[in-house]
Parts: sequence; C-alpha cells; structure tokens
Amino acid sequence: MVTNTPKAAPRPENAPSSAQGFGLDRYFEITKRGSSVGQELRGGLVTFFAMAYIIALNPLIIGTATDKDGNLISGAPKFTDAAMTVVDGAAVGASIGMVAAATALVAGLLTLAMGIIGRFPMGLAAGLGLNALVAYVLAPQMTWPQAMGLVVWEGILIFILVLTGFRTAVFKAIPKTLRTAISVGIGLFIAFVGLVNAGVVRKGAGTPVELGVGGSLQGWPIAIFFIGISLLIALYVLKVKGAMLISIVVATVIAIIVEAVKGLGGQAPDGSNPLGWSLNVPALQNFTLPDLGLIGRVDMVGAFFPDGNFSITRFIALAVLVFSLLLADFFDTMGTVVAVGSEGKLLDEHGMPERTTEILLVDSVAAAAGGLGSVSSNTCYIESTAGVGEGARTGLASVFTGLAFLLAIFLSPLINMVPSEAAAPVLVFVGFLMISQVVDVDWENPEVGIPAFLTMILMPFAYSITTGIGAGFLAYVFIKVVKGKAKEVHPLMYVVAALFVIYFVQGALLNLIGS
Repeated sequence: MVTNTPKAAPRPENAPSSAQGFGLDRYFEITKRGSSVGQELRGGLVTFFAMAYIIALNPLIIGTATDKDGNLISGAPKFTDAAMTVVDGAAVGASIGMVAAATALVAGLLTLAMGIIGRFPMGLAAGLGLNALVAYVLAPQMTWPQAMGLVVWEGILIFILVLTGFRTAVFKAIPKTLRTAISVGIGLFIAFVGLVNAGVVRKGAGTPVELGVGGSLQGWPIAIFFIGISLLIALYVLKVKGAMLISIVVATVIAIIVEAVKGLGGQAPDGSNPLGWSLNVPALQNFTLPDLGLIGRVDMVGAFFPDGNFSITRFIALAVLVFSLLLADFFDTMGTVVAVGSEGKLLDEHGMPERTTEILLVDSVAAAAGGLGSVSSNTCYIESTAGVGEGARTGLASVFTGLAFLLAIFLSPLINMVPSEAAAPVLVFVGFLMISQVVDVDWENPEVGIPAFLTMILMPFAYSITTGIGAGFLAYVFIKVVKGKAKEVHPLMYVVAALFVIYFVQGALLNLIGS
C-alpha cells in the first residue's frame, strides 16, 4: 500500500520509545509498526469523520420507524391520531435525538474496546443494512424492546461462535485469493458508497444509476465533493501529512459558507430538491443535552411469545431472521478486518491479523451492545480504511476515534455540520488505495479468477459486502467440485457455503413458513 505518511524505521522491540512514552508505545506497538501518536491521532480522526454520518443517519432509520403498535422507539405514538397519516414532528424529533445520543455512546464505548482490547485501528457503530432489517422487518412484527432483544440474542450467538473457535476457524479456512478479492471488492464498494453519498451517482429515471442529476453534474453539493477530492489528490501526491483530514475540514468549511449564502437545504425522501445536500446539512444547530433513555429498553423473550402464547411457526420465522442478522454481521466483519488489515499491512503471512480472537470478541459484544443500547447491532466499519490510509496502524487510533464519538454525544451539532459531500472524497480515494491488490489474483486460473470476480463485482452491484462474499464462496466450492478437486476445499467452506444457500433463499423460506 502507498500512504501519504512516511514510515519511521522500526526500532528493536526492546528499545525504549522517546516521544510516545515507553508504556503507551509498548502496549500499542506504535514504533514497531512505524507510527507515532500524531499519526494515530490523524488516522483516528479521519476514521471518525468518515463514520460520523451514522450519528445522523441511524436515527433517521431507527428513530422514525414504528413497531407493531404504531409506536416510535421512544415509546411515543408516531401519529397524533390513529386515523391520521401526518407525522407528529415533536414525537419524531425526540425519538431521533434519543437514537442519535445512544448511537454515539455505544459506538464510542465499543470503538474504545476495539482499540484497547483488539488493538486494531478499526471503528465500530450501528451497522447500515442491519439497522434497516431491524426497523423495517423486525419492529413491524413486535414491539421495539422485543426487536432489540432479538439483536441481543444475535450478539450472544456470535459471541459463542468466537469462544468455541468456530468464527476464527472459518476465518482461517478462506483461501488467500478470496481474501484478496474481498479486499478489492470492498474497495470498489466503499468507492461506490462515497459516490452515492456525494450524489455523483444516483438512481436514474430509466436506468439503475446515472451521473449526477439527469446525467449531468449539477449543484453546489457535488461541487463541494470535487473540491474535496481535488484537494485530497493534490495533497496526497505532494506527500502532505494529514491530507485526508485537511480535505474534510476545508470542504466542510466551504460547505458551511455555501449553505449560509445559498440556503440549499437537504434532499427530500420523495426526490424533491435534488440539488440539496444528500445527508447532513452543513448549518449551525442549537446545542441540547443528550437523552440516553433508550439504554436498556430490551425484552429478551417477548418476541417468541406473542400474546403470551408460544408458536413454533413464529419461532422458526424469527430464527430465520436472527440467522440473517448473524450471517450478515459475521461476514461483513470478516471482510472488513481483512480489508483494514491488508490496507495497513497488518496481516501475517497467513493473511491473519494479530489478536484475531480479541478483535472478533469485541465485534461479537458489539452486536449485543447495540441491542442493549436500542440502536441496532453494532459492527466494524469499512470506513476505517480511510483512517488506515491516513496512517493509522495501531489500536491507539481507535481510542481517538472512540473518544471522538463520546464527545459527539454532547457536540452532535458540530458533527452534523460535516456533510457527506465533504467526507465522501476520502471513501472514494481509499477505494483507489485498495484496488491495487487486484494484481495478486491469478486471473489466468478460472478456479480462483471466477470466484474472485464475482466477489469483487457483487459487493458494489448488490450494495452488500455479505452478498459478494457469499457469491465468491459458492462459486469457489462449486468449481472445485466440478473439477474433481473437492478434497482441496476446507470442510468449513462446505458448511459456510450451505449457510449462504440458506441466506440467499431466506425470502422463499419465510414465504413457505408463512403459508
């Protein structure tokens, strides 16, 4: 990987550190990994700013959806009258604020745990996709506390898989070529996410996607994106330290000025105001004290006993949904760890990071903690590659990221001033850094080339890391069996392939159960 931060020459492991302090340096292996406290601070802050959108976005999903009783997650009814379809703004606003505070708190604590226990430069927060499944699939069938109870069960199951060694064993069973493909696919995925978040790529009128608005680049928000990415590229090629962080700050300042002068506002869900900001509106906001009342609102058993009665049909249906959460969480994390470790040269000769078990344990606890915090399952964020691209190499970067999230509980108005158009250039640029690994795939050999290809393209095309990994696994096993090389496949790969078959047809299974 090429970085814009020159590496210091590693000193012997038993040599004392000068600037960082012996204890801190030894614990996080800062000097050993060619880093410094300043470098870790920059990397940690870049990861935070690349992830900070979740503080605004998760509340829009979790905080506006209703459960089977028509109640918001705060417990208040969404509608002022049962016959009305007009949203009660005050109730929704309170719900959104509560979810935002809890989202920042849980993300901060778990990212700190990843830094201190896993000692890996990776941030954790409520998982996108996972939160949508909870809000739009689980909650409509039960109360919000019951839905979050299922999330806690998912985390407990993943924790057990880590303790038994199963999750680590699956990690080791993946062929190295597929791990490379996962990293490249994730690079394409996050670049696509960045382009979508910036509005450079959008859903087209007659096409799945198109450039900008109606096939043309229009509007100040898109201009901010190009200002940001142009500045980032210039600083990077000039080897300026902190290029990514500088680009985010400068683009945000310009965006705030533009919004103050033009009053663009945000894009609406119905597609109106297409030239507005796609996520956060870069405008000054009023400070409010955080409301952490959602913490601990969990019902672990109620979902399985609707109306006080046990139903085997409902139990199976809920088991399929929990399995879907588990599998998505399981392999999203695996792909993210590989990508972050590969980007930072933090993997050993077997493609494994140090303290793999600790990393996976923290992630499994994160899933349950997300349920306990009523913010949905928390998971490792691929945006962490942005911080690694800025120079993060140790768990100290995660400590800084976690502290920033905790500070955001009280300073969320400042965080919400960073529009996605200012952070998106970093995601796109990291895609460039990660795609360089594509040369490590033997494209002349279809046994590895085809699975790698499917893994890479389906992550961005299906907008799912898990889908890409699943397609690659299934193709790899299938081709080996067809070629008469079934014995070359690790037994766990067959188990995982079978699980992915269930994952891909879960909709059909739920329909059969329902009928």
